[in-house]
Amino acid sequence: MRGRVTALRHPGPAHPDRIASLAGRSLSASGALAAGLTINEAIAGFMAGAGIRGGAAALEGGAFAPFRYLMPALSTDGVHAAWYSAPHEPVGVTRLERAGATFGLRDGAPFVHVHGVWRESDGRRTGGHLLPHDCVIAEPIGIAAWGLTEHGIAAVEDPETAFKIFHPAPLAGAADAPASGPRTALARVRPNEDFCGAMTELARRHGFAAAELHGCVGSLIQPLFADGARVADIATEVFVQRGRVARDEAGDWRAEIDVTLVDTQGRIHAGRLVPGECPVCITFEVLMAEAPQ
Repeated sequence: MRGRVTALRHPGPAHPDRIASLAGRSLSASGALAAGLTINEAIAGFMAGAGIRGGAAALEGGAFAPFRYLMPALSTDGVHAAWYSAPHEPVGVTRLERAGATFGLRDGAPFVHVHGVWRESDGRRTGGHLLPHDCVIAEPIGIAAWGLTEHGIAAVEDPETAFKIFHPAPLAGAADAPASGPRTALARVRPNEDFCGAMTELARRHGFAAAELHGCVGSLIQPLFADGARVADIATEVFVQRGRVARDEAGDWRAEIDVTLVDTQGRIHAGRLVPGECPVCITFEVLMAEAPQ
């Protein structure tokens, strides 16, 4: 794509609140997702067992068979700002490297949104958006999860983008047990907002002196990395490898966020985002936990 794109035009009106968020105390858990289940079933069961009603997870290792995924694509319908590729279905066993996942509800049922990187049976390394009901775990996958008990995440129709998108949501009914972990925010960043800037704003909003990101997934427009490389694609599927927001010795906010992403050509890119140079494409789903300075 020629030229730098800093914002995309979406079909609906821009919502005035560019960062939707809810906060509470978090729970965390780690373990393994068992073979024989879909990734949706496995994460939903793990989260339920941990008492998490809405949250995020980091996944590592293991394998899938069968496996289906989508890559980002440019829109051709004249409505959406970006879209998805046709499904890819590699044969044999696909081995997961790493992934991020958001867990919530869609149409009243548990649902996960997963972006990752993997290696197919022919040795090809690629990544994108897993189809959670079609990916069956063949070898156990490591999981580290975080989430809230009093708030959750639900997929809602989003007039701005014309997608059904995960959004932080209050939950009816009391949790089984109060969480005792760090103060934590579930958030959704809307299109065209700088992701690094949104993370410093989220930390300020909830009074975090410092915070870390866990399991975050979303999409970015032509992000620039600290090594000077820019991804020349407006549609990307992204997950956060590591993220921290804090004030430096001068008292200025700093966001240090390392991501991995795939572009529309299936190329993998990784690096640290440059603040002010990483606008959100469609959405970014966030779990931010307060951390020591």
